[in-house]
Amino acid sequence: MKTLFNNRTNRSPASSYLVAAASVLMLGLTSISPASAAQTLHKTITVQDQQIFYREAGVEHEKTIVLLHGFPTSSHMYRDLIPKLSEKYHVIAPDYPGFGNSSMPSVHEFEYSFDNLAEITEAFLAKVGAEQYTMYLMDYGAPVGFRIAAAHPERVQGLIIQNGNAYDEGLGDFWQPIKAYWQDKSAENAAVLQDSLLHIGATQWQYTNGTRNPETISPDNWIIDQAKLDRPGNKEIQLELFYSYGTNPALYPQWQAYFREHQPATLLVWGKGDYIFPEAGAHPYKRDLKNLEFHILDTGHFALEEEGDLIAEHILNFMQSID
Repeated sequence: MKTLFNNRTNRSPASSYLVAAASVLMLGLTSISPASAAQTLHKTITVQDQQIFYREAGVEHEKTIVLLHGFPTSSHMYRDLIPKLSEKYHVIAPDYPGFGNSSMPSVHEFEYSFDNLAEITEAFLAKVGAEQYTMYLMDYGAPVGFRIAAAHPERVQGLIIQNGNAYDEGLGDFWQPIKAYWQDKSAENAAVLQDSLLHIGATQWQYTNGTRNPETISPDNWIIDQAKLDRPGNKEIQLELFYSYGTNPALYPQWQAYFREHQPATLLVWGKGDYIFPEAGAHPYKRDLKNLEFHILDTGHFALEEEGDLIAEHILNFMQSID
């Protein structure tokens, strides 16, 4: 055996090729950095008696990006963005109670309000050791994140706003039946919302409406989200949050004052085809934020599904500018 391995003339062309290929493979493996080889971790911790699921990657990096999801989804909406950011940044994406893989206590066991979602998200961030961070705020993530930012501006290093509202101009025709529910929390108004917003057709519509090419949007999105919505008791949870959303417009002046006073570095990336939060809600940010990078994208509400690469590029450039 020793003679065979030391005698190059005894090697066949095939065996020489295999040895060379193995050497190239080993060289390639040793050149992969720990960051680029890092995987997204899927974790659960207890926060205020609730099991909070979250995705985390890039733990070795100093700067943290917190990704706050919208309705009716979860941290699943960030599954493709996380690896693109985690080579340079620590990324955390939690699921709120009642969403994704976090606890889903009933409406009788837990207060489903935006005040409470912000409180438990703030407690979650403290528990995982996120003391300062840039926040990605989308849809429901905006009223959750803006509450935290306005209360603790010293913790916020930057904002990334994607179809997340803080101005009256952003509440258009879509919101009329929800506003009716704010005024009258009746069974009749609740039935209108449940029939129009909590079924598979509506969930699919949220992902595909306003996109350039709906065929590029994976149906896994609305199938996964709807499976969570269809859990017994979850529709009641969503109705509570529809009602609680009525507390947000009253806080818009407070959030706008936070923008003007603290001037957080902000990246805005907004899908212009969004009927839920139309482009009209994006432009008022220019009134209050001076350090604002502004991009209107040719896509819909869940802009990451069609413009994920472009948004990731904007985020990486933005983060580098505020480092």
